[in-house]
Amino acid sequence: MTLLIQDEYPKKLLREDGLRLDGRGLTDLRPIKMEVDVIKNADGSAYIEWGNNKIFASVYGPREVHPHHLAKPDRGILRVFYRMATYSVFERKRPAPGRREKEISLVISECLEPVLFLELYPGTSFEIFIEVIDADGGTRCASTTVAALALADAGIPMRSLVSSCAVGKVDGQLITDLSGIEDKAGDSDMPVAMTWFNDEISLLQFDGKMNQEEMDKSLDMAKDALENVYQMQLEALKKKYIQIQEGI
Repeated sequence: MTLLIQDEYPKKLLREDGLRLDGRGLTDLRPIKMEVDVIKNADGSAYIEWGNNKIFASVYGPREVHPHHLAKPDRGILRVFYRMATYSVFERKRPAPGRREKEISLVISECLEPVLFLELYPGTSFEIFIEVIDADGGTRCASTTVAALALADAGIPMRSLVSSCAVGKVDGQLITDLSGIEDKAGDSDMPVAMTWFNDEISLLQFDGKMNQEEMDKSLDMAKDALENVYQMQLEALKKKYIQIQEGI
């Protein structure tokens, strides 16, 4: 990646041949790699490389709630801790969690809760720790995706996985899976997540401008992309058990 300040963002984010600056078509995803069971002392864990994003997620629980007053007598609670490493961005960030990290932690928690049977675990908590070690646009979507994968790896009962990806608009054209520069310099950005047990949207945020027709088409593009991401999640989980079966 190249460090850019706002005045140095390219004026055009699409090339003369209609492709994006990184060579992708309008609806192409960045390269994605997923792996589970990567942190051995966690109850469940996963790792994702999504473009230049590199993110770990680890799950612990069910376990005792601390502080105790946060416990709920009729159900478990889900706590998400999204953090960006100080070296994950070019302008070194402070080690303490900032407002944005707290907001994304809450967004991911609310996105994942609908797929968990928390009523089976009263008085306990599940905790997800997400560490972004390299960031380049779409970290909340990649983090939601890898967190769901870590929950499944932990063997926690779930109604389905959750998959997330952003769609948006640059140079007047709708695109799928915004890179960092497209996120910052584009016309609009819309992170979307889906729960697959009911094919419903569990996350929808929006920044920028779109008309109704563009919004409808963007949602269709998001669903197409999310179906691909979902299949990658399933393959990552299957790979673990195939390796166990084969004694690898």
